[in-house]
Amino acid sequence: MPRIHPLLAAGAALVVLPFVILAAGLTYTSATEVVIYGLACMGLNILAGRTGLVSFGHGAWFGLGAYAAGLTSLAMGGAFLIPVLAALLITAAASAVFGALILRRRGVYFSLMTLALSALGFTIAFRWTEVTGGENGLGGIDRPAFLGVDFEMSQPYYWLVAAIAFAVLALLWRFNNSPLGTVLLAIRENEQRARFLGYRVDRYKLAAFVLSATITALAGALLLYKNRMTSAEPMSVIFSGELLAMVVIGGMRSFIGPVIGALFYILFREYLSIWSSNWLFWFGLVFMVFVLFARDGLVGLPGQIRRYLRPPAETGAAMAGRRAGVHPLPAFLKPAEHVAGPLLVASGISKHFGGLKAVDDVGISVRDRTLHALIGPNGAGKTTAFNLLSGLYKPDAGEVTLAGQPLSGRTPEEISAAGIGRSFQITNLFPSLSVHENIRLAVQAGDAQRMNPLIRARGLDEVNARTAQIMDYAGLAGMEQAEAGSLSYGGQRLLDLGLALGNHPRILLADEPLAGLSVAERERVGLLLKSLSQDIPVLLVEHDIDRVFELADHVTVMNEGHVLLDGTVEHARTDPRVQEVYIGSGISAVTARRRESAVRDEVLLALDKVNVSYGKSHIINDVSFDLRQGEIVALLGRNGAGKSTLLKALIGIAPVGSGEIRLDGRPIQGLPSAAMARAGISYVPQGRGLFAGMSVKDNLELGRIRRQTGAGSHWDEERILTYFPRLRERLDTPADYLSGGEQQMAAVARALSGDTRVLLLDEPFEGLSPAVVEQLFETFDRLRQEVSIIIVDHNLDLALTLSDRTVALERGSIIHEGPSCALAQDIDLRRKVLWL
Repeated sequence: MPRIHPLLAAGAALVVLPFVILAAGLTYTSATEVVIYGLACMGLNILAGRTGLVSFGHGAWFGLGAYAAGLTSLAMGGAFLIPVLAALLITAAASAVFGALILRRRGVYFSLMTLALSALGFTIAFRWTEVTGGENGLGGIDRPAFLGVDFEMSQPYYWLVAAIAFAVLALLWRFNNSPLGTVLLAIRENEQRARFLGYRVDRYKLAAFVLSATITALAGALLLYKNRMTSAEPMSVIFSGELLAMVVIGGMRSFIGPVIGALFYILFREYLSIWSSNWLFWFGLVFMVFVLFARDGLVGLPGQIRRYLRPPAETGAAMAGRRAGVHPLPAFLKPAEHVAGPLLVASGISKHFGGLKAVDDVGISVRDRTLHALIGPNGAGKTTAFNLLSGLYKPDAGEVTLAGQPLSGRTPEEISAAGIGRSFQITNLFPSLSVHENIRLAVQAGDAQRMNPLIRARGLDEVNARTAQIMDYAGLAGMEQAEAGSLSYGGQRLLDLGLALGNHPRILLADEPLAGLSVAERERVGLLLKSLSQDIPVLLVEHDIDRVFELADHVTVMNEGHVLLDGTVEHARTDPRVQEVYIGSGISAVTARRRESAVRDEVLLALDKVNVSYGKSHIINDVSFDLRQGEIVALLGRNGAGKSTLLKALIGIAPVGSGEIRLDGRPIQGLPSAAMARAGISYVPQGRGLFAGMSVKDNLELGRIRRQTGAGSHWDEERILTYFPRLRERLDTPADYLSGGEQQMAAVARALSGDTRVLLLDEPFEGLSPAVVEQLFETFDRLRQEVSIIIVDHNLDLALTLSDRTVALERGSIIHEGPSCALAQDIDLRRKVLWL
């Protein structure tokens, strides 16, 4: 079915609207109000829906536009065009000043400041009687007569307002699809990432704020001429709330939704006010219903009903269509010239958080065309150093230079523009935008037209061509239209790396780019980084020590905020200090030791033809296997195979569409996750998911408080600390102050707290130093005597050595099930099943 262009639909609606309103028993005056309020809502939606800034004070701009136009008209003895233009200019100037102040705050603080602005505007308008007319309002406004038309009559005035509104809609359509408009979506999704791509976010938000206020003021001026007067009421907090409610009810994520919300408001008011003077009370109830049950508003209701009655056909997982290949580095990414000496130099940089010396007098020198590894145990200060180099933090001391250009103390936008690109330890994407749109935004950041409000963003041919090249190079081809948030963790890692490259960096800071990737993917991305470093130097933080020693040209080792060693790979490999604090006895030594099985015959957890879908994506297909008492099962497969989704289904986070999950013979599928947790199933999510700001002790207590049900082994605090003695001295420390290794220990300890019989581990070794990995491995080996475990991890040697049995998934289906020792010992079988 062909789609109708929104502007064509809007134009047709403006023509039909008065006839529909008249047929409903109302007048041209009501039709005019619909258009005027719709225009105001479109202005507000630039902030609320487009940029993610919720304003509770847009009535201030509506009222300012009305008063400015009215006072100008009275001063001129009656006019229309010049007073309206004066209102727009005055509002644009005032909103630029107030916006520069208000936009210094984010989230609820921004909203509260707009609320205060509305209250301030109402007070001034109500009490400045000499200018505004006070409670009597500002009257004596005459509608104009020009082009041979007398607009005193309601019908011609409607058509004048409709023509102006259509012109504004056309402007907004162009704006929304422009480079500037698309960046507003990026700011809504992830303001921090937009800054690290080089976008001056403050300028974009200010531009959106001024345009939003100006369009709202235009609506206020048009209402002035419609009513032939104005008062302080439109500047009130109540009216601002009504505007926001119209936007939400209509659909704040759509282009035309706010106008539909305005139509609903006018009809609701006109009809219900006949029966009740308390119509606003009922309107508030309707607003709550839409917030709770129709998040996409009126404009999204048809699709919501259609999806309910006729669910869309199921597809594969988001990464199922991916086409990975080997592609050369795009020519536009290659530097025009290279330098003989160091390119990035950090000298004596320090950063303290209270009494914690996260980085203390650290020096790092990265030469051009090299891969420089920055390694060290968890909590050594590596990521803090990255944050100092890239501008997230300002150093307390020291300086940073890139090709001799000083960067210390500069913003992330300035540092990005200077040539530093970075990926993040925790993936940092625009989750609701497509993979293609993510990369295109990164590439667009380097284009001269990136802030143009009128040209079509998708019409930038060079940006489109470069986006396609980055997609191919980063291994993202084939899933261009998938939402970034729907990718597996490994897929998000690849996209995060693609974003860093799309920024056209002179040097790349890669923070654990291999974490969460499958074996084959780690190999491919590792080689990609090595080849990339021949043109663009790479500063790499990575805990896969074997890969680091294989790839690096130079190594800097940090420990407790200081540089422990700076030298060659061989120096780092053989230095006893590095061996003691970071490497430990090594993965090969850990996996070589014989592990005693604790498997018993009783089946504890059974899956029978389990299917799981997210929307129309069918992720898990007829999966069946058992978990016995004391058994450790490794759930393996490449990125996007469905491993994490299956764990989420076992804890009740992902809904089971069909099939059965039995715990001790009792079906538990369909139970809420809280009930599954009380039944003795514990889950350690990828990324740990600790409660930031709360102490370790509080995290453990929250894990235990509702899970003392007798379902499994009982774990009190003292018993847990015998398995994790390192946490004993950290019990009163906020969880977000712990090192990565300590956070992972705390996450496992919290999962065990209470009564537990099944432990689900999602990538427990990810992002941890080899020494910490060894400690956790030995702990899990001891835990097999107490609980049954299902583990997902991309470190095959560890997972296969630890587990009794392996279940391998591919595209949501089981492709192999058998003893882990067979895969651990038979390399050919492992490659066939797990290399993928």
